[in-house]
Amino acid sequence: METLRRLTPALSVAPQLSVADLGGLSALGFHAVINNRPDNEADGQPPSAVLEATARRLGLGYRHIPVVSGTVTDADVAAFDQALRGLRGPVLAFCRTGTRSSTLWSLSQAPHLDPEAILRTAAEAGYDLSGLRSRLEARWTEVQPDGAVGADLPPTSSFDVVVVGGGAAGSSAAASLLRRRTLRIAIIEPRDVHYYQPGWTLVGGGVFSRSQTARPMRGTLPRGVTWLHSAVAAFEPEHNAVVLEDGSRIGYRGLVVVPGLQLQWSAIPGLEDALGRDGVTSNYRFDLAAYTWELVQGMQRGVALFTQPPMPIKCAGAPQKAMYLSCDAWRRRGVLGDVQVAFHSAAPALFGVAAYVPPLMRYVERYGAQLALQSTLKSVDGPGRTAVFETRQPGGDVVQETKSFDMLHVVPPQVAPDFVRTSPLADAAGWVEVSPETLRHPRYGNIFSLGDVCSAPNAKTAAAIRKQAPVVAENVIAVLEGREPRAIYDGYGSCPLTVERGRVVLAEFGYGGKLLPTIPWDSTRPRRSAWLVKTRLLPYLYFDMMLRGREWLARPQMLPDAPAPHAAVDAMPATTTDRRI
Repeated sequence: METLRRLTPALSVAPQLSVADLGGLSALGFHAVINNRPDNEADGQPPSAVLEATARRLGLGYRHIPVVSGTVTDADVAAFDQALRGLRGPVLAFCRTGTRSSTLWSLSQAPHLDPEAILRTAAEAGYDLSGLRSRLEARWTEVQPDGAVGADLPPTSSFDVVVVGGGAAGSSAAASLLRRRTLRIAIIEPRDVHYYQPGWTLVGGGVFSRSQTARPMRGTLPRGVTWLHSAVAAFEPEHNAVVLEDGSRIGYRGLVVVPGLQLQWSAIPGLEDALGRDGVTSNYRFDLAAYTWELVQGMQRGVALFTQPPMPIKCAGAPQKAMYLSCDAWRRRGVLGDVQVAFHSAAPALFGVAAYVPPLMRYVERYGAQLALQSTLKSVDGPGRTAVFETRQPGGDVVQETKSFDMLHVVPPQVAPDFVRTSPLADAAGWVEVSPETLRHPRYGNIFSLGDVCSAPNAKTAAAIRKQAPVVAENVIAVLEGREPRAIYDGYGSCPLTVERGRVVLAEFGYGGKLLPTIPWDSTRPRRSAWLVKTRLLPYLYFDMMLRGREWLARPQMLPDAPAPHAAVDAMPATTTDRRI
């Protein structure tokens, strides 16, 4: 359980609680819990019904007062205040970070306590609620009939550039900006840990440990940025502002939106309850990748199923990489012949770039795996160890099939985060709409996006981010200086397809499936050298170069400057690139 923070003798707040955390609350003297998170707000979040059943069993009072991040209304405050009055204390309230719970308490006390005293108490507990000052002062004299945070309030603070998200894309873009100009940059990021997600496949294959893929967030953010340890609730592009979960508003001259994507575990009935037990696992979660390797090591015979959902997903090769590494481990132990392996992919082809399909098919055949294309996982029965698939037949008919399993590796459907999908920045599919070349929003000229959340039709990989970040940095600076963007992204992405322990097909490609190998070799061949790149070089490139804005082999392509009036065409300067490394 993360650190509890006491606001009053009767109320403490905390970040997200797990089912296991509830067991220790009684020993700490708590008698009740208030849950302020809506269900399905984030990956791996336990449903309220499960938490309530556990709390009741342990003799704890329980209230679920779900509050949408950034929209704390008077009705929410009244419900929270009523719950505090009706529950036996001490009470522990929680949300994603504790901020919403602290906000609810602060506003509930506003009619009775001086705003300065409320803000001081919250600050002593580690929560900066200064963005609520105007609202607290208003409630101090009169409770307003409409408690929603209004867009007419001035920003709490403003920056040259605000970056929404502190993961690979956010840190890289901010670092590239700072290597070019001295700017006031804020990164808004609620998490405390930065994960090297490309390493989770290797954890699931017994190559990396989990600790190799996680570092403290503070150590991975660029020096010189302001870290706003909060979450974004909404965008106000017409006001050049973003709204945080506590209702405060942050102004900007330029905005870079990079919060990543959301894994929809709940979209497959039965999956969430089965994860981490009953042979059901996924390398797409930090806490489950090690369970994948545990299952592989323990399997002597039986049925192993691997799934891939409809596109787009991050690292489209990862679902089959899990299969290849598992099969190779069984082959080395001499039990592969006793394991029935099947790969169910919703895609019409094994891989989206045709040149890489033949070498991958040779490994599918080598491992004796059944390949089921256009086959989508629809539900999971963990205790019964069965999974239901819908498969589109060559004639167009869709058939449903129930398959038994001993091991099931699942990759869930993936979408943009809720606060992006419902925002004015989103396209029809919910992603941040951008020009595929400049990564600039088509309607809001000072907004850019890259990484997993943007609409550009490239592979969603860390390698793509390495090439996108310098493009965004150049173009953001151009807009801030009143110029048109000139840096161009060619769709580059890389997927190191780990086909066996010690060999990798290093797929590199751009828009339209064009092969873009960094080294002039046949990139469709499995190579030991590519394995060394995957396991030794890429983690270094990620943490010590990409996140630091060092753009080795990632300098952006630049369009020529526009010619001066009446200038001859051949007088235009040659294409230039930024020389900083």
